[in-house]
Amino acid sequence: MVVGREKEQQELLGLLEKEESQFCAVYGRRRVGKTYLIRETFHYQFCFQHAGVAKGTLRQQLTAFRNSLVSAGLKCPVPKTWIDAFELLKDLINKAPAGKKVIFIDELPWMDTAKGNLIGALESFWNGWATARREKDIVLIVCGSATSWISKKLLKNRGGLRGRLTHRIKLAPFTLHECELFSKSANLALGRKDVMELYMIFGGIPYYWSFLKKEFSVAQNIDWLFFSETAQLRDEFDALYAILFRRPENYLKIIECLSDGNNSGMTRDELLTKSKLSDGGTFSTILEELEECGFIRRFASADTAEKNAMYQLIDNYTLFYYLCIKKNAFGDEHFWSNTYTSAAHNTWKGLAFERVCLQHIRQIKSALGISGIQTNACSWSVRGTNGQSGAQIDLVIQRADGFTNLCEMKHSASTFVIDKDYAEALQHKLDAYKTRSKDKRTLRLVMVTTNGIAHNNYYNLVQNEVTMDDLFGV
Repeated sequence: MVVGREKEQQELLGLLEKEESQFCAVYGRRRVGKTYLIRETFHYQFCFQHAGVAKGTLRQQLTAFRNSLVSAGLKCPVPKTWIDAFELLKDLINKAPAGKKVIFIDELPWMDTAKGNLIGALESFWNGWATARREKDIVLIVCGSATSWISKKLLKNRGGLRGRLTHRIKLAPFTLHECELFSKSANLALGRKDVMELYMIFGGIPYYWSFLKKEFSVAQNIDWLFFSETAQLRDEFDALYAILFRRPENYLKIIECLSDGNNSGMTRDELLTKSKLSDGGTFSTILEELEECGFIRRFASADTAEKNAMYQLIDNYTLFYYLCIKKNAFGDEHFWSNTYTSAAHNTWKGLAFERVCLQHIRQIKSALGISGIQTNACSWSVRGTNGQSGAQIDLVIQRADGFTNLCEMKHSASTFVIDKDYAEALQHKLDAYKTRSKDKRTLRLVMVTTNGIAHNNYYNLVQNEVTMDDLFGV
């Protein structure tokens, strides 16, 4: 059963109602549920379906394609080229019963091997044959986790496939609301505090949530999934990057640089220095692909030059891996349970909660009552100088109605208390933004916390509160 995804299912089923043949690309982070969504939406009824082979050679890809054709009912030899392969697919389609023919090709980027000319063959198949059919009955759906490949080769194609896609669906991770629905459908009996903690680990990736056992507590589930001898997700990190990127080593150097606790992020030049990678087009491509795949984000204030943009690790699972899994050097099978109240655990929670808030800006805006107001959401930071200390604000919401919300995110097991030192830190951030940014709007401080703020003597600094419950909004 598909939880959530109503909009995406309607879009997919709507392809069957179009008068013309349709070419749709579905893309998004690995494990986000693309394949499951497509198969469930069409009830596993396809004229033809195929999945590329991870790390496969051209010969292996063509052999697998032939095998899928055979499974669909076409007896044929292994094609020598992709042109030949798509000619065989035409034969299969021509022999199919009347009506819409749904063609589903999964993990298309894996099929694009060196010198294979997959894109040229796909272009010929679509432009020269599928769209020319009088029946106008083809619904071609291609899918891929290598989001950067989909973007470059299909969405931004400069050749024969330019503008040929009729539809695109970028499948986003679940929100907290959707994960709550998922947990209820799986009878996990989780409170919102539990869902939040799991979200800080898994993000909104349904594949990870599907492993949870309803008879286990959150801590027991995490120990079982990541730290036990037979942990289901013990090797997930290596597999995640190795499958997405053909040479993952340099990608991981960037990720590691951004994972060392420098929560404010790093500039391109700082990443070059720390990673010791060479400057140039390859380095830029790595950054772009990591961003396209949802592992990092690039942000710059409205008053900051693009060259000074910051890069920040945004993927929940990757952050959890570096701050928690990798540190389990002694192989403690109950690492999560045994470190639940440790300082390191609390540090991770603080960083992870900030990530979750940045992934739920729409819900924060709704809680503030500004959903209908045009806004620019960004981050802001300024380096310290000899005379002034630096400052950073992770979420700035600049509004068309003349106000700017400066959002401070804090995770706390109970009601958060603003003490004297933290009040001074908040005031410094407000003063720094007011004097050193180019924003002339009226400033309003927003505290985003798990359980609200204590109304003490320092509470008057705050104009708006957003709580964990607000983040669960639709």
